[in-house]
Amino acid sequence: MPLKIDYYFAPQSPWTYLGHQRLADIARTAGATVTLLPIDLGKVFPVSGGLPLPQRAPQRQAYRLLELKRFSEWLKLPLNLHPKYFPVSGDAAARLVHAADVQHGTDAAMRLAGATLKAVWADELNINDSPTLLNLVQRCGLPAEVMDAAQAPAVQARYDAATQQAIDAGVFGAPSFVIDGELFWGQDRLDFVERKLQTSTPQ
Repeated sequence: MPLKIDYYFAPQSPWTYLGHQRLADIARTAGATVTLLPIDLGKVFPVSGGLPLPQRAPQRQAYRLLELKRFSEWLKLPLNLHPKYFPVSGDAAARLVHAADVQHGTDAAMRLAGATLKAVWADELNINDSPTLLNLVQRCGLPAEVMDAAQAPAVQARYDAATQQAIDAGVFGAPSFVIDGELFWGQDRLDFVERKLQTSTPQ
């Protein structure tokens, strides 16, 4: 079996946005499979010591903006430090990615996840808005029916299960990657993800 990366993320996370395409490229080069696991950070933070952004100390909020600017410039990815629609709930987009994964496979779900992340941080779109999500679905070449599929109880159950799986794996922020039981937190740890894939043996 090929190497597997459990990819825990939130579709409204700027750090996930900065690392999403790099993860896809690293996985492709290594011949690894990616298991997409959109999670609810609102359930992860209370059990892991995390705080929603508005509740963090001013020093931490200021440094976050500095780091976002640094990384967006370094990676040459457009990023609005104060996007029009943020903070924003990621639940609807997360369920949509889960539904796309179930119905159309990992590649389609990865494209849609990338589109939702870009929508928040580069295009200043509201990913908690159904017409916006429908437009993203269509841009990704997916049928509109995936919008209905995202409302199914089974998809909500999958979202809840992914969130609990993240908690059980020790995840406390997004993005996080788990390979062979080893946790890597943050897009700035993707170099270590790449090294892990290079030194791991497929099961």
